[in-house]
Amino acid sequence: MGALQRFEKRLEGMVEGTFAKVFKGVVHPVEILNAMQGEAQANQSHMTGGRILVPNRYLIALAPADHSRLAPFAAALAQELAQSQAEYVGEQGWAVYGDIVVEITRGDDLATGLFRVSAQVYTGGEVTPGEGHGVRLVTEDGQNYPLAEGATIIGRGEQASLRLADVGASRQHARVDYDGHRALLTDLGSANGSVVNGRRIDTVILHPGDEILIGSTRLSFRV
Repeated sequence: MGALQRFEKRLEGMVEGTFAKVFKGVVHPVEILNAMQGEAQANQSHMTGGRILVPNRYLIALAPADHSRLAPFAAALAQELAQSQAEYVGEQGWAVYGDIVVEITRGDDLATGLFRVSAQVYTGGEVTPGEGHGVRLVTEDGQNYPLAEGATIIGRGEQASLRLADVGASRQHARVDYDGHRALLTDLGSANGSVVNGRRIDTVILHPGDEILIGSTRLSFRV
């Protein structure tokens, strides 16, 4: 029995067929899961050692009418979708960062019966752009990673504090030491090196606006 079939069976037992009534004539949860599987296939990243990384965070946007109809079951459905997607990813032998998370939101631009699935690799530490956090690193797509006092390890491994979904980054690539006043970036013997403002470095004091390149990931140091 595949992930889609198991998902359907769990839905039937979860609310005794209520989902069939809720989605009759419009979007059905199985269609959503099928789209999530397609997103995983379309957003693969090849990692060292031949492993394939796929998204672990899925945002499901439903039309206003469908979202209102689903509201009482949204949390349960999100959990079932996450579990089924995790099973599917495991069957394919793919890798993800941490747990698979599904969020169901309202898409005001969608007509009844339509939905949208977006997927991303979520490595933790992301906060809402624009919030004040003192010292932080900012990616090209606007994700903010605040730097706490002490050491912050940057890399793609599970032990990294700031995890990058970047095959060019070492598992523990670099470290930022912040004492509340000064931030010091140190390369940890990475395979591809750490670059600041176009120059490969071993250790350097960071200044506001400095551009850091780790693998193919660009990070801007902000205060």
